[in-house]
Amino acid sequence: MASEDISSHLARTKIVATVGPACEQEEQLQRLVEAGVNVFRINMAHGARASHEQIVRRIQTVSKRLHRPVGILVDLSGPKIRLGELPEEPTECKDGELFYFIRGDHSDDRNRLVSTYKQLVDDVEVGDHILLADGSVHMVAQAKTADHVVAKVVQPGVIRSRQGVNLPGVKLSVQALTPEDRENAIWAAGLEIDFLGLSFVRRAEDIRELKTLLQQEAPPTPLPIPLPHIIAKIEKPEALENLESIVEVADGVMVARGDLGVEIDVARLAVEQKRIIDTCRRFQRPVIVATQMLDSMTHSKYPTRAEATDVANALLDGTDACMLSGETAVGDYPTEAVQMMRRISLATEPMLKKLPLRSISDRRPEFLHPITLSISKSAVKIAEDLNAEMIVVGSHTGYTAIALSAQRRLVPIIGISDSHSTLRRMCLYWGVTPIFDIPTAGSSRTLLQAVDDWSRDKGIMENGDRIVLVASNHLAASGHNVIMVHQVGS
Repeated sequence: MASEDISSHLARTKIVATVGPACEQEEQLQRLVEAGVNVFRINMAHGARASHEQIVRRIQTVSKRLHRPVGILVDLSGPKIRLGELPEEPTECKDGELFYFIRGDHSDDRNRLVSTYKQLVDDVEVGDHILLADGSVHMVAQAKTADHVVAKVVQPGVIRSRQGVNLPGVKLSVQALTPEDRENAIWAAGLEIDFLGLSFVRRAEDIRELKTLLQQEAPPTPLPIPLPHIIAKIEKPEALENLESIVEVADGVMVARGDLGVEIDVARLAVEQKRIIDTCRRFQRPVIVATQMLDSMTHSKYPTRAEATDVANALLDGTDACMLSGETAVGDYPTEAVQMMRRISLATEPMLKKLPLRSISDRRPEFLHPITLSISKSAVKIAEDLNAEMIVVGSHTGYTAIALSAQRRLVPIIGISDSHSTLRRMCLYWGVTPIFDIPTAGSSRTLLQAVDDWSRDKGIMENGDRIVLVASNHLAASGHNVIMVHQVGS
């Protein structure tokens, strides 16, 4: 084994970092990649499309300079419901006080509120809950007319103009895809973005609608490129009710704990997070846990003990990635936040070896050939039995890499592909390290020799170390059907 043991320094859990003013310059982005970022998130709820495009180009430049695949997730803003301008700024909402939600864009009365959601008066019924300011103010609808909803304050607090409005349990008539989201999705596809985050998902049809839009409207490119993979953001009670059907049709999932923790009882949040992760594991879909993971590091060099434990528990639950939001976008210590998340991963992941293997769904994902699925399971067992240093998988689509990742074992997986977009998508798969410039054409022996040369050149392997290769002999109609064990230097 080489002195620089690949198993001891390689974090398996991926880090997604949100780009913002604190890290949007090229040198700042490079520092974050070097600290451990695998995927950058661009939040379309803030900033103009032109500035986002500049950030995309900077990330691509950093990736080329470091010779390292880096994924990009464009997060569509969705139909965010907000208060309009308040006549009295701020407005104190006292216990038992009545407020009127009215139609229109303007109000001169402190107790008459307007919102950006034109259908609010139509959709809210008597008895429905109305949460304002991230849930800090709670009202319940008492009466309704054609022009307004009367709501009583049951949890007092202070509200301000343009703050968010949540309507848990209300059957909203708004669509998940706004006209602006449609334009941004098509724009992102034209830039060869790897992942699209869809907000406000309530049913599987929301995902299908976005996929159909991309298939029909994505701009033509000189060479055929895969469309962005769709990440379903779970942040509504309806999404929890339809969880399995959503996960099955999505390419990945985000546990969006910010809105979800307002839309449902916060006491249920941890349980629902575990259920979402478990469902993604069964359907072999990558999953991201997001919101306030290291929130105190927005203004502190160190996280709280509770935050460090939160990250570790998400890892032990089986998440593929953890996401940093304000910590990197507007925080004082973006690099330190990434480094801390990586440190927590490296300290926690060895525990996975002691945990019992979790079964994945008996239902084979449609994208996986049955031979490929069986080969992937066998390759992981062979690698562990032989104490192999790594598993190498050559994949055009990345699906075999997903199957290997789903086994959640600690043997490092090296992903290679002739498709750069596939390599970038592998940046989100637990335990998979994608690398550029390993040719996949030719025989398995040629491929192994290339990996042999690469690993010794990087100083991570030495003579006698073993590599397990998952490949195809090109005789089968489809799927990977070969496992080869190679000893470095032989």
